[in-house]
Amino acid sequence: MVEVPHFGKSFGVFLPVANGGWIVSDATPPLDGLWRQNLDAAMAAEAAGLDFVMSMGKWRGFGGDTNHWGVSMESLTMMAAIAQATSRIKIWATAHTLLHNPAVIAKMITTIDHVSGGRAGLNIVAGAYQAEFEQMGAWKDSLDHDQRYDLAEEWTEIVRRLWAESSVDFAGRYFKLKDCVSEPKPISRPRPDLICAGMSARGLGFAVRSADICFIGGRTAEERRETSGRARRIAAEAGLTTRTFMMCTVIYAETDEAAWALVARYREGEDLGAIVAMLSSWGAPPERLTSLALAQGPFMTKTVVGTSASCADQIEAFMTDCDLDGLMLIFPEYVEGIAMFAAEILPRLRATVG
Repeated sequence: MVEVPHFGKSFGVFLPVANGGWIVSDATPPLDGLWRQNLDAAMAAEAAGLDFVMSMGKWRGFGGDTNHWGVSMESLTMMAAIAQATSRIKIWATAHTLLHNPAVIAKMITTIDHVSGGRAGLNIVAGAYQAEFEQMGAWKDSLDHDQRYDLAEEWTEIVRRLWAESSVDFAGRYFKLKDCVSEPKPISRPRPDLICAGMSARGLGFAVRSADICFIGGRTAEERRETSGRARRIAAEAGLTTRTFMMCTVIYAETDEAAWALVARYREGEDLGAIVAMLSSWGAPPERLTSLALAQGPFMTKTVVGTSASCADQIEAFMTDCDLDGLMLIFPEYVEGIAMFAAEILPRLRATVG
């Protein structure tokens, strides 16, 4: 089994598994969502000494002029290939609890774990972009928001038990197993990492109680700080520990002015139609979609802007302020951005935030 080095804080890369990446604009460097760019980004992340790469699962895009996220690789099969191409970095793939059978996913992640020598992780998605699932007849109108998390709890319990037990019987509301076996077992110890994002009260509670790593968000620094603290309180009350991570887009240049000029260019090219569709999928009120999209702009995550030194200052400040354990990085151009981060930002962060 590969020994993956552990640092106090974790830094990884959100792979560009769908076209356009995480900036909804026609003015960014082209990201096609295809294999070669994802492989190159993963190899760059490994060479840079980063801790993990993760890919999302995406089944339908958001249209607009750019057909944003309309072209994508499938997460689990792509990450199995990346596992074979790498030797050290952790490999986190995504599965949807409404779409994937838990016994099948337990076996698939175990396979990636063996291929990678014990580096696999599973990102659990309990929520859903409804149109993705309706197109294939997989949307369940009978389940409300909280019930989707009830289902996800059963799903996750089954996966964890199949990784540990020789035979599993399970009689739940959503899943039933009888003498279900899954061999071989993962070689990760104690098991593959479990990752989940949650912002609603029910979603955050599920992520903290069912996973090892909880991705948080928030529109303001105060929201992000409060959510990170709330996740830790939920864990403490349950007698558990959790690690809180965030996504972060890095826009850098030789000067702060040049970096902000890039931001202006990306904003000028924003794909308003795709942003509106994305916000709609997240449940934004129909009557406010256009105004919210204009306020949102093309950037989908927390974004730092400036020289490498300025970006390092901003990352250090918000990781400390939000008491974060890890960061998943996004770049307009991945290979170049990862190399810059490794050379100019990561050594400082390892020395300061941990």
